[in-house]
Amino acid sequence: MSFIAQAVPLEVPPIDYGAIAPLLIVLGMACISVLVEAFLPRHQRWPVQVALTLVTLVGAGLALGLYAGTGPDGITTLADAVAVDPPTLFLWGTLLALALGSVLLIADRSVEPGGAFLASAESRAAVVGVGGSRAGGVGRSAEERGYGSPDQAPTMQTEVFPFTLFALGGMMTFVAANDLLTMFIALEVLSLPLYLMCGLARRRRLLSQEAAVKYFLLGAFASAFFLYGLALIYGYAGTIRFPEIADSVVASPMSDALLLGGLALLVVGLMFKGSVGPFHTWTPDVYQGAPTPVTAFMAACTKVAAFGGILRVLHVAFGDSRWEWRGVLWAVAIASMAIGAVIGLTQTDVKRMVAYSSVAHAGFLLIGAMSITEQGVSGTLFYLLAYGFTTLAVFGVISLVRDADGEATHLSRWAGLAKRSPVLAAVMTFLLLALAGIPLTSGFTAKFAVFAAALEDGMAPLVVIALVASAVAAFFYIRVIVLMYFSEPAEDGPAVTVPGAFTTAAITLGVLITLVLGIVPTLALGWAGAGGFVG
Repeated sequence: MSFIAQAVPLEVPPIDYGAIAPLLIVLGMACISVLVEAFLPRHQRWPVQVALTLVTLVGAGLALGLYAGTGPDGITTLADAVAVDPPTLFLWGTLLALALGSVLLIADRSVEPGGAFLASAESRAAVVGVGGSRAGGVGRSAEERGYGSPDQAPTMQTEVFPFTLFALGGMMTFVAANDLLTMFIALEVLSLPLYLMCGLARRRRLLSQEAAVKYFLLGAFASAFFLYGLALIYGYAGTIRFPEIADSVVASPMSDALLLGGLALLVVGLMFKGSVGPFHTWTPDVYQGAPTPVTAFMAACTKVAAFGGILRVLHVAFGDSRWEWRGVLWAVAIASMAIGAVIGLTQTDVKRMVAYSSVAHAGFLLIGAMSITEQGVSGTLFYLLAYGFTTLAVFGVISLVRDADGEATHLSRWAGLAKRSPVLAAVMTFLLLALAGIPLTSGFTAKFAVFAAALEDGMAPLVVIALVASAVAAFFYIRVIVLMYFSEPAEDGPAVTVPGAFTTAAITLGVLITLVLGIVPTLALGWAGAGGFVG
């Protein structure tokens, strides 16, 4: 007896290439960047990689602008795995703009001669020999010296550029994911390059590598929580798509134990990426140990990606069950604000202080994410934009205060900095006031938008707690300002490095956007409130 298999035509899902063009450009050019790294001579990689990365970001931004200019409605594509709606477009634009500033910091070779990224101690010796002379290359081949041909200036390791593009592509996919499996894959794509980038510091390599290992191990635990939560939710709803999960939450006759357990585990994985306390334990060590340009990229872009994902999960999949999970997230938000504000007071390292500031801001952002209203979405998106550029500029400033050992991040080294560099101290003061939420800065407008949304959604007690936490956190920002202006500089204090064009452009971009969003926020708020999530 024979059976003849009848050919069934394969149904190809419709793909809207215009909608996902920015994402395809970033991921496609990341692959090309890997080929550049593999086949170009070492001394030619830096200019090619920098140009390629900047062209990628500009090209993706243009593609995004062309698509957004048509005023599209929210759609799903790639077999409903990716949702491109107004919040996605806003988050993509924010990520591309922040990545542009981050790449400028990463590419700079003037602040740290030879760049901030070198593969080994021998490579460092090749850049600056004994006594500060460019020695290190005598009697050795170009490849042994680790940076190029004999007539070339020392250059940095350029693996960081494809890592950056892959991480950015993962972040863009993460905020657009319309199902849990796509979100998990995007989470791994954005995380793995970051683990490697954290260990690439040229100076204090052991600290950098320790930070990378901590980030990797804790990130693996967080991914496991996320995946286990995904399995439980699938067991409850029989689906991993957000709109279908929302339907199951309303109509399913099953016990809510699987739903609530899965959501709890899922939230742990998401909160880890967003540096929300008490799931923040990686943040201070990684911020301190990673190369400062990488810290800037993580602090700005990863926060946007994490809370973009949190917004979509809470609003699209679990918005109808908010009365069941909101009480738990209240406690998480309060814990995050308290941890960030109180422990931040005890820090003596500038990068660790900004890390705990990030934990406090994560609590403020979570308040907006819990507000299941259009105003909650727009306020949180605006907050992510404002916080990202302010933080980017802060780390750019931190990279300029240096001594013989590299960056001088201990607070005592910042004493009297205004007397050494009034301009740098003024810029840092403005940025710290923005983080504190002082009027005429983006920080004030962002907090006002988020707190107003929370009040409208009946969370007045949480807003009061947030205001108290903001007042406490303002103390450690003001402490740095007082230290810079009202303390005498030490005789052996650090010098302020004159920034190159790339670092200057990144800091200027952050400062200008922080100022503009504080004075005329209407355009950004309007774009953030242009529409809701599809589904």
